[in-house]
Amino acid sequence: MKHKTVFILISFLSLVAQSQNLNDYKLWLKYNKIENHDLSQAYSKTTNAVYIANIGDIIKNAKRELSLALPQMLGTQVTYESSITSETTLIIDVFNNLPEDLKLAVKKNIENINKEGFIIQSISRNNTPLTIITSKEEIGLLYGTFRFLREMQMHENISAKTIVDSPKIQLRMLNHWDNLDRSVERGYAGFSLWNWQKLPEYIDQRYIDYARANASIGINATVLTNVNANALVLTPMYLEKVEALANVFRSYGIQVYLTARFSAPIEIGNLETADPLDKNVQEWWSNKAAEIYKRIPDFGGFLVKANSEGQPGPQNYGRNHVDGANMMATALKPFGGNVIWRAFVYSEHDDTDRAKQAYDEFLPYDGSFKDNVIVQVKNGPIDFQPREPFHPMFGAYKKTPLAIEFQITQEYLGFSTHLVFLPKLFEEILDIDTYQKGTGSTIAKIIDGSLYGNKLTTMAGVTNIGTDLNWTGHPFAQANWYGFGRLAWDPNLNSGQIADEWIRTTYTNDKAFVEPIKKMMLTSREAVVNYMNPLGLHHIFDTGHHYGPGPWVDDLGRPDWNPVYYHNADKNGIGFDRTTSGSNALEQYAPFLEKAYSNTNTIPEEYLLWFHHLPWDYKLNNGEILWDGIALKYQEGVDQVDDMIKTWEAAKPFLNEEQFNEVHMLLQIQLKEAKWWRDACLLYFQTFSNLPLPKGVEKPAHSLEYYQSLKFPFAPGIKPSWN
Repeated sequence: MKHKTVFILISFLSLVAQSQNLNDYKLWLKYNKIENHDLSQAYSKTTNAVYIANIGDIIKNAKRELSLALPQMLGTQVTYESSITSETTLIIDVFNNLPEDLKLAVKKNIENINKEGFIIQSISRNNTPLTIITSKEEIGLLYGTFRFLREMQMHENISAKTIVDSPKIQLRMLNHWDNLDRSVERGYAGFSLWNWQKLPEYIDQRYIDYARANASIGINATVLTNVNANALVLTPMYLEKVEALANVFRSYGIQVYLTARFSAPIEIGNLETADPLDKNVQEWWSNKAAEIYKRIPDFGGFLVKANSEGQPGPQNYGRNHVDGANMMATALKPFGGNVIWRAFVYSEHDDTDRAKQAYDEFLPYDGSFKDNVIVQVKNGPIDFQPREPFHPMFGAYKKTPLAIEFQITQEYLGFSTHLVFLPKLFEEILDIDTYQKGTGSTIAKIIDGSLYGNKLTTMAGVTNIGTDLNWTGHPFAQANWYGFGRLAWDPNLNSGQIADEWIRTTYTNDKAFVEPIKKMMLTSREAVVNYMNPLGLHHIFDTGHHYGPGPWVDDLGRPDWNPVYYHNADKNGIGFDRTTSGSNALEQYAPFLEKAYSNTNTIPEEYLLWFHHLPWDYKLNNGEILWDGIALKYQEGVDQVDDMIKTWEAAKPFLNEEQFNEVHMLLQIQLKEAKWWRDACLLYFQTFSNLPLPKGVEKPAHSLEYYQSLKFPFAPGIKPSWN
């Protein structure tokens, strides 16, 4: 009997843990019961009698969401009306279908939204309170419904609000670096969601919930496959599977894109060349586009990585990026498709500063691309570092629409074991003034098309979504997915507002929890910069996996793969000189920034070692010498993680045991690894500075040789050798 009791207890605890994991699976769409009686009653009156139009599949999904959310939050079933009556309390319909008196009530706002926008407005009709969710097109009703439910989740007074909202960017896109074998390059949350073996017949519920989550934050496009592309995805066997996913996503307003391998005409088309000026190659791509659109009429187009890191491209045939992109754009044009051509290029045959190469290679082509070509540029000129200055192509490229590419997955930020709130990084870049068209030439204005009048606008995020039950590996990494979607909808949003929304929809509305956790999230990105790459240091990660520190690495196949290339530490100092005395990368920025950043007295210190090689005894703004400043920044990062742990421990009363333990264990890993970064980097750099650690910096736990000996052959997120 004793053993039976123990077994029952273990089974019960297992069910509790599984229940919590399933709760994590719901992301920010938990729709927790509203315990406040007065608030619940007020919402019940608003949703007492609901009329929702019967238009199409998109609005059916809005109705399903209401039917899921309202009973959970209010404890009552939804009563739907077949027509609008004097008793109706909530109406969801497109503007043109509304009764004339309601049209009149919302008319002043309807011109302020675009085809994806919505209005949520409360009025009095026949002395009865009425809330209207309306839009110009059906997709706006879905977005408006999700916004309405979010307001309820956050305990906002809907009846006192008028919300008029539209996306500022047209293509709000996730880039999946998923391989056909279900591995995910730079993915830290399990395998790929796409089970190609079971598709097209088997539609996993996760596909539907993935679409729901994306629609709830306004994401409207997804690239299913890795930019290091496999041509097989363009074969009929796989296109049938892609079609099945597109059929699921369409009713949530999401378009499917695919990565196109430039050499596909050779690999799957039996041609002898992939030369973009060859008529047979052009015909092959045109036929392939027609084949895809016959299956998927709303197919978005191709994302292409060409002549980058070994990927084939037009330069293999003596052609240029314009030749390649325009050839594909011509094939897609009759069907309304786009080519998104990545500008992440650097060559082993070019010994120019890697930070300059994309700008130098692409700037001459500005204005030469067809009007359905978008050039996609990483947020910084190197590669998704914890902090980079903005990519100089932003602002300089005036005639061609640019997409900004952010990395939601934490390739260089501790993988899924570190808590790093990335909307803070995204906001920092979007708010930066390029000064290319005078003061106020922010990257947000470039991306949303308002600065140069570009008609195609795009924000892309390399995602970290996988088969882990909580989708993203770390519970707080969900906030990065959420925050990317919110900023893609409106790049002027504040990261504090985004953190506030996510906490309140994911955990609780209690201010005693919300405020300290929000503060923790908003400082977390700076913490990781401090314990990894302070004062402008960059790309000092270990080989291949980019998991931990490797500032000593100097034996890779090309100079710009080695960390020593970027920090240039020697007895005279540290940093990469990008002024006129060095690589002169600063000439690629507007004159105002070139001048400000060239001067060590006017450059923001967070970019100091990105643009300057300085002596170890250089005096920082606070009077510290550079060596002490670097060491103290590393220590500050460690201390900040320690503060994060204390904040989480203080929040324990608001959490169940599983919620608390999961994040607490991950924070312990983060603290351990922050110390590893601090100790390994300072020991290595100390071999050049020959200076003692300043007061307040902890003594390293091991020797430099110990840290250099660490190897991680099976770190997650690396493309498998069998690909």
